Amino acid sequence: MEITAIEPRRKRLVQLFLDGEPAVRLDAQTAAEAGLRPGLSLSDEDLRELLRQSDARRAREKALYLLEARPHTKKELEGKLARTAGAEAAQEAAARMEELGLVDDGDYARRYAAELLTRKGFAPARAVQELCRRGVERELARQAVEELAPPPEETLRSLVERKYARLLGEEKGRRRAAAALQRLGWRWEEIRPVLRELTPGEEQEEGAGWTENGF
Repeated sequence: MEITAIEPRRKRLVQLFLDGEPAVRLDAQTAAEAGLRPGLSLSDEDLRELLRQSDARRAREKALYLLEARPHTKKELEGKLARTAGAEAAQEAAARMEELGLVDDGDYARRYAAELLTRKGFAPARAVQELCRRGVERELARQAVEELAPPPEETLRSLVERKYARLLGEEKGRRRAAAALQRLGWRWEEIRPVLRELTPGEEQEEGAGWTENGF
């Protein structure tokens, strides 16, 4: 196959024309380093290798771009890279970022667990679930959460005092507060004592208003 033309394209790509027909797009730097020019002949093997090198370079560049924006787990990074590069190139690029210390699932798990548990007020089980969704292995997620999770009543008390104290004066408000806390993964048996403790004028023994549908 003979290269008959090389034309620039967007996103630092070039279009190769082989035997007069548009063939493949390559990373411009890969094409330059390979010394590609009109009149040069390429075998099928040459073309496959050029595509492999181009995919690998694009995946590494995209990985650096993504990691500059925010930390990623290795699995999450691979998934995003695979959208624009081949699976092999995505895996190699993610592995390279890990070797360079730019991807660290353990550090990611600890940092994100701290945000979920303290700033967002997630229950530990919900925090583990969210970490796994981001690509952290379940055991690593569990360890990070167990290491950092405050006592449940401490987190719940802080959440209620900061966000829901004004709602506790009537049953409807208490239901809204309980529903919001349950969406964060907290169980009713954890929520109920804290709401009772912080409800204005509420008796501490079992009382009216706390028996129907959990109240």
